[in-house]
Amino acid sequence: MRQIIKTEKAPGAIGPYSQGVQYDNKLVFTSGQIPLDPKTGQLVEGDIKAQTKQVMENLKAVLEAGGSNMKKVIKCTVFLADMNDFAAMNEAYGEYFQQAPPARSAFQVAKLPKDAKIEIEAIAEI
Repeated sequence: MRQIIKTEKAPGAIGPYSQGVQYDNKLVFTSGQIPLDPKTGQLVEGDIKAQTKQVMENLKAVLEAGGSNMKKVIKCTVFLADMNDFAAMNEAYGEYFQQAPPARSAFQVAKLPKDAKIEIEAIAEI
């Protein structure tokens, strides 16, 4: 059984998708989060570290709305507009996973929605 996750603490969907889906009261799958401020709907200003922190806060909000949290993340996928931002992204990302970090993949992509520098999706247990 799946349940749609919706929270005002993260940016609303800007297309035909959900912020996240809770599956069988066991797993949470988040949609990719870009660095949008949930209050304004605008891309946050700043470098890759600032954008990564906003993305992580958005992920945190979706996970919590789905009954999970950052400590229960199993896998993240990171999409970067520029792989040269990897080290700085990794530094900001690492602040959220200081112990027992999840599995992760990272890719450079041609373009992200709203010209964001980063997008991250996560899978977590409940």
